[in-house]
Amino acid sequence: MDAKTYTTALAELRTLRDEVKKAQATLARLEAQRDKQIFALAGYEKAKAERIAPAAGLSLADIVRIAPHLAPQPLTASSGPAGTTVTAPVSDHPAAVDVPAPTAEPATAVAVPGALAPALDTRSSTPAVTPPPEPAPPAHPEPAPDALMAQAQEPRTLPSIPEGPEGDAWFAHTPNLASTHPNFTQQARSTVFLDTETGVLVHRDQTIRLDLHAVTAAAILEAVFNVIPDGVERIYITAGDPWHAQAGAHPFLRDAVAAWLNAPIPGWRTDTGRGKDRMAGHFVHARNPVGRYQRENGEQHVEIRSVGEWFDAQGAAPPIVRDAFVLLWKALRAHWPDAVLMGSPSQTGRDLWTRTIPTKGQFADGYPVLSEELRGLLHATAGQGRTELITPPDVPEQLPGLVEYDRTFAYAKHTWKSGVGTPERVTAARFAAWSEKEQTKALFGCGHWHVRVTVPDTWNHVGILPAPAPGERAWHYPRTPKTTFTTWAGGPEIHTALANPIQPWKIEILDGLLWADGKPLDDWSRKLKEAWSSLAAQADLHGDADQRTAAHLASRAVRALLLYGIGSFAQRPRMVTGTTPRTMERDVPPDAEIIGFDNDTITWQRPTGFTRDPNAHPEWAASIWSGARAALLSQRMREDNTHVGALHAPAGTIVAFRTDAVYLTQHHNWPYHGQPGDYLHKGQLNGPVPAPTTEDELLTLRDRGRAALQHTRTTGQA
Repeated sequence: MDAKTYTTALAELRTLRDEVKKAQATLARLEAQRDKQIFALAGYEKAKAERIAPAAGLSLADIVRIAPHLAPQPLTASSGPAGTTVTAPVSDHPAAVDVPAPTAEPATAVAVPGALAPALDTRSSTPAVTPPPEPAPPAHPEPAPDALMAQAQEPRTLPSIPEGPEGDAWFAHTPNLASTHPNFTQQARSTVFLDTETGVLVHRDQTIRLDLHAVTAAAILEAVFNVIPDGVERIYITAGDPWHAQAGAHPFLRDAVAAWLNAPIPGWRTDTGRGKDRMAGHFVHARNPVGRYQRENGEQHVEIRSVGEWFDAQGAAPPIVRDAFVLLWKALRAHWPDAVLMGSPSQTGRDLWTRTIPTKGQFADGYPVLSEELRGLLHATAGQGRTELITPPDVPEQLPGLVEYDRTFAYAKHTWKSGVGTPERVTAARFAAWSEKEQTKALFGCGHWHVRVTVPDTWNHVGILPAPAPGERAWHYPRTPKTTFTTWAGGPEIHTALANPIQPWKIEILDGLLWADGKPLDDWSRKLKEAWSSLAAQADLHGDADQRTAAHLASRAVRALLLYGIGSFAQRPRMVTGTTPRTMERDVPPDAEIIGFDNDTITWQRPTGFTRDPNAHPEWAASIWSGARAALLSQRMREDNTHVGALHAPAGTIVAFRTDAVYLTQHHNWPYHGQPGDYLHKGQLNGPVPAPTTEDELLTLRDRGRAALQHTRTTGQA
């Protein structure tokens, strides 16, 4: 490109910029007009959100946010109505749904002292029962129209355990449902790896170049089955993202993906499952969808998946990606002689875990599954990784630098202890009756606590405990002095709030679940850590560059096995995806969320509730997530006799948290030994750096920082 072409292109870019601004203004005006129309319709006495949602092309939740008084009563899952096609019961990709309505908060709370024992290294005092909170005011009349939108943005209230026998009945297990050691071996599936950009296909040790006349599912199946007459059962897409080919024709990526998956294919139809395999229907995901198809005669089943479920291929060619899967399989077989790679890391990770369940001893009959009430409570009150961006004026407009520290294989650090058996209920009164030693032991144990929290009067650092924020399953971390809020939190976070290096927070126990300590995940995690270490060593030391890349990708896949395996224990309520003709929009299920539509079809998804999953253990996922969030704030490095984490950095220097990573304005000499949980110095930008105000800006700076640090390490020049 010469200077003239460059100048011309810049002019064209400015024109596009102006057109985008105009389009955005037009879209904003249309959305405002649409919302005004919805609000007007909501004033009709017989108006129903489930009728308005498909007409507006919005989800039921969107309508309720605009007109909260249209919120429907909770509905039980039922089969789709006539005229509706259900296409995707999803089990390996759980999703979130609305939580049940909260019950009343317990009337008694016990204040946890600033320290419960000398081990916490804070002051000690005697627990005292606080007076009952004042009764709630009577229900307000229906708000005025101009107050509805503001009301919809209020923080949600988390559910609590009912008082008395009703709540006590929750503390049980689901009858005849437990995780047990399998008595069968998973069946391996014939797999190929395809780059839809280049047409390169790898089948076993053969590399074939396909002539793809299009990147539709139909063209891919036709091309693959033409060169492999015996057929395959799984097609991994390594590059090309064919489901995004028509993204420009749809308002959202999910719409483009749904249209790609549901496009008719001569001779094929959507898979309905086979035998004991419950995987059926397509999974609509913006980045890593799954298309499941079967021949019209039912004899051939195949799925099209993204290798991105396992790792970012980073431009690796299909032969290297296949080598990565081979290395992964070999590393796992060293610990599990019957290991089989299934379609997703969540499926594979959980299957491998079941093969570590003891066949002798206390849990020879398996690990029982909690009652549905407790699973629902944990689903609604246990968040995942901490994601938070701290913006000006809480940080400078121009940062002196941006330094990224990422915890290596973080979740593997927190699997050594988990709760087992039937949990005890620890009410405020019961907690108050315990000695300080018993209270300390409980808060150090495997528990999930309903607490009232007060930020110290002179606090000037980041927040510690998650609190419910506006929006479904959204969390924030209050840090304003004297702020009081009610939330649920795990033992590791409660301990951090009480024993952090700055000053203890006030914690009042309202209720809690307390399990006996156990090690149900320890053997599984240990084997995965050993496989990860072996592959990471190969990635550093192998003499062949391609094999180093393959080993690195395989090590990332092991991380995914543990990460998504833990997530699968949480057992979100299942979602079903379906389609309904636009001419029959009244038949869209009333509890469905509209996720896409075109001139002919409405695509929707709806929750089907919890299933009888024998491997549902949300208590384990909640405990690990809590431990990981706490370690982002403060973690002891025993070998070095020091502490690391955000609370050990000066106030005002923390810019962001992203699950396993923390972003600071200063460099810290935190020790790193390459072990799970260690803080890896992963990126650094020297200042001045404009403070990011959006996630996209943060990710852009993150990528620049990683490239800059790599350049410095390679050349020795900043």
